[in-house]
Amino acid sequence: NLTIPDLLDPELPDRIAAMLEENGVAPEHLELELTESTLLADPTRVRSTLDRLNELGASLAIDDFGTGYSSLAYLKQLPVGAIKIDRSFVMDMLESPSDAAIVRSTIELARNLGLRVVAEGVETEEAWDRLREYGCTLAQGYLIGKPAPAAELAPTLERDARRELARAS
Repeated sequence: NLTIPDLLDPELPDRIAAMLEENGVAPEHLELELTESTLLADPTRVRSTLDRLNELGASLAIDDFGTGYSSLAYLKQLPVGAIKIDRSFVMDMLESPSDAAIVRSTIELARNLGLRVVAEGVETEEAWDRLREYGCTLAQGYLIGKPAPAAELAPTLERDARRELARAS
């Protein structure tokens, strides 16, 4: 997650490039998230930083989409590749027709613009099923997995990868 000071720092892209190289990580494996409100700080400087990060090959995502000062111009003008629908809409979509309409419309808009869309706050199979009906293929939330330290996460990811390989063969 990038903060306003991060995005106003002209050295940020160079520092990230150096860290990626130092750790042997390909830039396409890095996704940086920013909230809508961070885009308002100094639009010209923020845009410059985002353009440089995009040139590195890192992916950019707008986090908590729909809760800030949403502007469709951001989706058109900024080099973002994904939006993350805020959990407040996702968690209430099964009971609230207006939240369901927001989620469904946001997924359709993102897909039509060629953006990945991630639903945040997915905690039930019913919510995940509804999101898939709407065309959402990526989610995060307690249904998928709870936050965990890296040391605990690595064995889980390895186990899941082995299961996927077994299914594929």
